[in-house]
Amino acid sequence: MKKWIEEAKAELGVELDVDVTELLGMTKAVAHNVARPAAPLTAFLVGYAAAQAGGGPAAVADANRTIIALAEQRAGRPEDTGTG
Repeated sequence: MKKWIEEAKAELGVELDVDVTELLGMTKAVAHNVARPAAPLTAFLVGYAAAQAGGGPAAVADANRTIIALAEQRAGRPEDTGTG
């Protein structure tokens, strides 16, 4: 996966080092506490929010922590898995 991440970063012009463990932890929390399809969409939102906050590792980590906390609050609540 490391090679893929490096290729994707190069293609997109991203220079930020990606904390794969942290991001996978976030997607796991979302997949288990919200819905599996929500995980990749939420990863996009985390990246977008981090960019809006100025980018950089701290912005990514902050957005990531926010979403993990939100997902954990939803544990056990039914989720509408519709796409609309």
